[in-house]
Amino acid sequence: MNMQAMLKQAQNMQRDMMKIKEEIDNTEFTGESSLVKVTVNGKKEVLSVEIDSSTDLEKDELEMLQDMIMVAVNEANKKVDAETEKKMAKFGNIPGLF
Repeated sequence: MNMQAMLKQAQNMQRDMMKIKEEIDNTEFTGESSLVKVTVNGKKEVLSVEIDSSTDLEKDELEMLQDMIMVAVNEANKKVDAETEKKMAKFGNIPGLF
């Protein structure tokens, strides 16, 4: 296989990887337990946190707790991403890999 063909194949693969990553980024995923439901997008950003309203919390307390959980999880995910980028930088910047 000649160099031009390999380069074209690599470019096609990169384009396909970016398309798949965009699809995943725009997809919503939901995790549930007995009292909590969390929805995130493919970028690991928490979109919503719902706590079963049958708990003993008042409505405004419940909403504040849901918001605080969402902010905390998003902050933790940002730290994971930053650490991953820092440690993987030695391998070079491969778009779409992380």
